[in-house]
Amino acid sequence: MVRAVQKAIDDDEHLAVQAGTGTGKSLAYLVPSIRHAMDSDSPVVISTATIALQRQLVDRDLPRLSAALGKELPHEPTFAILKGRRNYLCRYKATAGWPEEDEQHQLFDPREVSATGRMVQRIQEWAEETETGDRDELVPGVSEQAWRQFSVSAQECLGATRCPSGAECFAEMARARAGEVDVVVTNHALLAIDAMGDLPVLPEHDVVVVDEAHELVDRVTSVVTGELSDTSVMLAVRRVGRLIDQPVADQLMEAGEDLKALLAAAPPGRIDDMPQVLGLTLQLIRDTAWRCITAMGPRNADKDDPDKAGQRKAAFTALDEVHDTAVRMLDAYGHASESDRAEVVWLDSGTDRRPPSLRVAPLTVAGMLRDKLFGERTVVLTSATLALGGTFDALAAQWGLADGKWQGIDVGSPFDHPRAGILYVAKHLPQPGRDGLPQQYLDEITELIEAAGGRTLGLFSSMRAAKAATEALRDRLDVPLLCQGDDSTMLLVKQFAEDEPTCLFGTLSLWQGVDVPGPSLRLVIIDRVPFPRPDDPLTSARQRHVAARGGNGFMAVAANHAALLLAQGAGRLLRSQDDKGVIAVLDPRLATARYSGFLLNSLPPFWRTTDPAIPRAALKRLATEAP
Repeated sequence: MVRAVQKAIDDDEHLAVQAGTGTGKSLAYLVPSIRHAMDSDSPVVISTATIALQRQLVDRDLPRLSAALGKELPHEPTFAILKGRRNYLCRYKATAGWPEEDEQHQLFDPREVSATGRMVQRIQEWAEETETGDRDELVPGVSEQAWRQFSVSAQECLGATRCPSGAECFAEMARARAGEVDVVVTNHALLAIDAMGDLPVLPEHDVVVVDEAHELVDRVTSVVTGELSDTSVMLAVRRVGRLIDQPVADQLMEAGEDLKALLAAAPPGRIDDMPQVLGLTLQLIRDTAWRCITAMGPRNADKDDPDKAGQRKAAFTALDEVHDTAVRMLDAYGHASESDRAEVVWLDSGTDRRPPSLRVAPLTVAGMLRDKLFGERTVVLTSATLALGGTFDALAAQWGLADGKWQGIDVGSPFDHPRAGILYVAKHLPQPGRDGLPQQYLDEITELIEAAGGRTLGLFSSMRAAKAATEALRDRLDVPLLCQGDDSTMLLVKQFAEDEPTCLFGTLSLWQGVDVPGPSLRLVIIDRVPFPRPDDPLTSARQRHVAARGGNGFMAVAANHAALLLAQGAGRLLRSQDDKGVIAVLDPRLATARYSGFLLNSLPPFWRTTDPAIPRAALKRLATEAP
């Protein structure tokens, strides 16, 4: 992998590398990255999807590597972590007046207000002593509601030269540090913002390594998804406040009230054809927001008065977001055919704490990535799961690399999968239905866990299924059974790892986030092939869009999604050289459906069986082995 990454950098050619758990892939891309940074006097950017990997790189891998290589290089390699501006405390906002951030519904819950108040006090005390202003230093963490009182987005920031606190700005200091080092560690969201935005966020660079690259499309999609609700409209109204004539602001407030009433009555889900009343409401929001923007006058007015400049910047930011999102939603319609449509709009029903909202997202981000990320630099993409169905083609198409200059390699795994693990597909069970877990599934789970003596990670397709299985089996099993949601996921995983007989059931974050080597994990149970929900607005729209262009929408979207998650889930089993165990997939479709070959080819080469006696016997042997 080191040689392949070095060659990609030398040849200015994009590279996708599948590297299994235990390969040492971070060292394999860091060594040639550091060499390039030294030779070119330009930093290399490493982008990850999770905070855990960022911390591993900055706290463990890079310090060790720098110490080891320092004697062989002109200087010891340097590195820094860079996050989005929202992650750093804004000194000016912490000390100056700022537009009201509280959302109205929280003002009426005394418990919410008092809890937020205590967090605000903690932040104020921490602000006096922190040297970095990095939110992640706050342990325990604080709510988004409290943190917003002390942070600004890039759009709201006055800029270092105009802000009274610019000379000691934490975000600017972090960016300055990043500009002086050899390796900058960041996340996919900031990488996307830097690539897609008009103003650079990251220091100038010509090589990017995208680790956890299987997450890239989802993270970029999240960054470019627009949201519109009565809350966002009312925030703009509050921020514009006394900066314009009241009747103009009142027009936007009335449009927001119309939107609130409309969203409260409309059914959630994808909106294929714009209802007339929704179109008129969006036009009203677009036009009234534009009147407010026009009434604000020049954007650089009051630039010599930081307080007023801050209020104006915050108002422009909120108004721009409302106006531009309404424009995007209106532009999503009116195309002659489905294949010409670029974006999808849907109604999210919200929660008890979050109102209903309209959302708009691109049907593909391939073009954006091709033009903005891959077009201007050399990119190395790596993960344990990139070759879906045995090839890189599926993800390459999603990245916009299908027709470009790139190579894909699988560097293998240090694990002997056929000797260390069994992939058991319960072919005899009925297909999973929509009415919860069938009794036969619960019986199968019980027998497998009893054979393993606990030591089981149960990965379920929904939280409802995980909780139902937990409630049904707690009385049937004589081993401890934990369920995601009983406590923080981090503490549950810790408890699971430290007590061998314990079992842990959960959903999506456990499919990708659990690293438990050793005898505490001998069995991974997957209840069903993890296809996206049929009513998921974005994936269903993407599926239909591919079909409209002559492709196989099911395979390109739903099957790829399922293959990626299955591979991630199966990857929980073997985390060290001594690990052994069983992956048990209860869904018979993995053995019988026409797409089963594609899914199986996306998984590590475990020894496969559909005979239920074989995994039970193997688990019993493992349970009686001396530790």
